[in-house]
Formats: sequence, C-alpha cells, structure tokens
Amino acid sequence: MSENKQETTSSLNAKSEAWSGRFNEPVAELVKRYTASVDFDQRLAAFDIQGSLAHAKMLAAQKIISTEDFAAIEKGLTEVQADIEAGTFEWLLDLEDVHLNIEKALTDKIGDAGKRLHTGRSRNDQIATDVRLYLREVCDDAIEAIKKLQMSLLDLAEEHADTIMPGFTHLQVAQPVTFGHHLLAYYEMLKRDASRFADCRKRLNQLPLGAAALAGTSYPIDREMVAKLLDFDGLCENSLDAVSDRDFAIEFTAASALLMTHLSRFSEELILWCSPRFGFIEIADRFCTGSSIMPQKKNPDVPELVRGKTGRVNGHLVSLLTLMKGQPLAYNKDNQEDKEPLFDTADTLLMTLEIYADMMRGITVHKDNMRQAAFEGYATATDLADYLVKKGMPFRDAHEVVALAVRYAVDKKCDLSELRLEELQTFSETITEDIFSVLTLDGSVASRDHIGGTAPKQVLLAVARAKKTIQST
Repeated sequence: MSENKQETTSSLNAKSEAWSGRFNEPVAELVKRYTASVDFDQRLAAFDIQGSLAHAKMLAAQKIISTEDFAAIEKGLTEVQADIEAGTFEWLLDLEDVHLNIEKALTDKIGDAGKRLHTGRSRNDQIATDVRLYLREVCDDAIEAIKKLQMSLLDLAEEHADTIMPGFTHLQVAQPVTFGHHLLAYYEMLKRDASRFADCRKRLNQLPLGAAALAGTSYPIDREMVAKLLDFDGLCENSLDAVSDRDFAIEFTAASALLMTHLSRFSEELILWCSPRFGFIEIADRFCTGSSIMPQKKNPDVPELVRGKTGRVNGHLVSLLTLMKGQPLAYNKDNQEDKEPLFDTADTLLMTLEIYADMMRGITVHKDNMRQAAFEGYATATDLADYLVKKGMPFRDAHEVVALAVRYAVDKKCDLSELRLEELQTFSETITEDIFSVLTLDGSVASRDHIGGTAPKQVLLAVARAKKTIQST
C-alpha cells in the first residue's frame, strides 16, 4: 500500500469506522457539516442507549454475542450515559450522528465488545426506534401538561360560573353566556387534544428494531423480547415500512398543530379582552411586557407569541408532509430532516402548555365590565322570540316581531328590557308582565338549564364532572 493510500485510509477510519472502507477519499468538510445531524439528534442519546441495552440483552439471550460481551456493553453504555449527563461527553461532527458518537465512545471504553453491539441492526431501524421512544415520552408529557391547563381552566370556570358576559357570533354580541361556560369550551377542545395524543401514542408504540436496513436480518433475533424490554405494545410487521415511514411523527405534529390552533383562538380572545375597549380581564404582569417608547403600555406578549408560534408548528406539519410525499421505499437520507421540525414542535408545545396553565392562574376578571357589555347588542332578543313561541306564535313570525322591537329600541337608544310593557305590546299583544323576567341577563342564562347549556347550575355540574374525569386518569 502506498504512503498516500495509507493516509487516506487512516483519515477515513478516523471519520467513521462504520462505513469508511468503501471510499477512496475523505468526505469534504462542507459535506460533513451539511450531512451531520449530531448537533440536534444528540438529544436522543438516552433513548439510543435505552434501545441499545435492550438490543444487546437480546443478542446475548440468543447467543449471538457472549454474556461477557453483553456485560461489557452494559457497563460501557452506563458509563457513556453518565458522561453525557455530566456534560463531559465530547460530541464529534466527524462521527455524523448520535448513534456513531455513542458507539465510538463505547468501543473506546470496552474495545471489540463495543463493535459487536451493532450486530443484527442498522442505523435505519435504530433511529426509527429512538424517535418512537422519544415521542412516546413527549406524548405522555403533553397529556399531563394538558391536564394541568384544564385544571387551571376549571378552577377559573368554577369561580365564574355565574359571571355574565356577552356571547359572540361574527364577533357581534349574540346572546348572554357565563364566563365559566365560555372557558369550558376550551376545556372540551383540550379534552379532544389529549385523546389525540393518547391515540397517537398507541400507534407509534410499535417496535421497528429488527427491521435492520430494510429487509430484516439473518441473525436469529427475538424481536418480541426487545419489544417487551422497551415496553412497546407490538412490532412493526413489515421491515420496509418500519424503517422508512414517519407517519407517527406527522400524526404527533398534526395533533400539536390542532392543540396550538385551539390555544391560538383562546389567545386572540385574551388579547381582545384585555384591551381597554373590552376591559374584560387583566393578565398578570409576569406574562406581559412594556413598550420602549410608550410608558403606559402593557402588552400581552405571551398570548401574542402563542398565536405566532401556532404558525410555526403548522409550518412544521407541512414540512413533514412535504418531506415524505415523494420518497420511494425504503429509508432515504431525506428522513434526517424530520427531527428538527419534530423537536421544535415538541419543545414549543410543552412550553406553551406549561406557561398557559400558569397564565390562567394569573387572570383577573372584571365582572362589571363583562356584564355591562352583555347589555350592548340586544343579547336577550332571542329570549323574547322564544317567549313568543312558547305563547303559540310560529318562530318565523316571532323572529320578525322581535326584529321590529329591536329596531324600535335602537332608535330609542335603550335595551329591550328598558322598554315599557305598553311599548312591547305594540309589537305583540301576547306579551304580558312576565316578559321582564325573560329579558334580564340572569334570567336568560338561567333558562339554558340543560347539559351543555350556559346556566350557572350546569356550569358547576360540568366542572365537577370534568375534575372527576381528570383525577381518575
């Protein structure tokens, strides 16, 4: 072998003993930086080691490696994990990704036994396993964080079960509702979000390891054993699908985008409500910032950023869908690009849920402003129509009568409840003295006394049911 050939081989071996023998020249520095993933996939280290320990235990049980090699691998991986947790582990760009960095560190510690760890597997099924282990934990964390936010909402809803505010359609005053009832709408959205993460967790909790590069392996492996060791519910039963598909990551990101969209809608309302033009609520100072030029400003930065970060997560969903749409089977390097949007989605989601739960506990409600706003826009007009229907008038006729009455009140610049009985009777003789109990805000909300209605009694019952559900799961 020539001197130059020896230098090339030495350089390649320093780069990656995993595959360098096939090549005649070292990878260009720019290509190293372009193709390496270790800067972001190192966060999978604990899951990579967890999967490797289970794989090694199975290899020893199947007598594919010796018990001595397994003992060395177990000891070495424990030491590597300790180094990583202590912050003393040196991540090398030349080693490309989390897998090769850990394998090289292991081999440096224990010698040839470390080189036997990769028997019967590929980085293709290894990374698919790592990401599933990671996402399984994130789903669990998301569900717990949702519960904490739900409890914050339920506490606030319980406190304001009888606080009246205007309900809106088209952002126009529609009918009076209670603030507690309004908050419970977001509880219901979050309940569906939690169920989506639970469903996503079920589908992703299938073991890819054992699929190897794409076709499985000729070694007598025991995939069921590995699945049991790693608490997977079952196996990915097609090796091509196991290493190449990322629908579980897309599903998680879709669930995250939906949850963020729900919180974005809520954020928009919080932003409006804390404006002096509404004056319904005040957000605690710790969630707001001021202006560098206008000293009077108190800006609702947290809900504004939630609204903005929703676009970020939605973008990650589109990115992952686009990433997968043109890939042939099986694994392609494109799939390296799944991690940054996935990790950022998880980080954004969990941080948003945590801060939102705390923010709900720092909301001050201005009841009088809410109640006064409910008087604007003739919020009890539907109650007058319902009253006439109960007296025997067809609904469409009642609708017309009330529209005329509202027009009259608009001209007079007063609420329907402020009209005299004689004035109301000019629109329908069936109206009697009992109409005034119907036209009050309290009477209106109290009359919606059924499951799903805005009556204070129903709000309290809904809160009790919801808290019982959360505490039992």
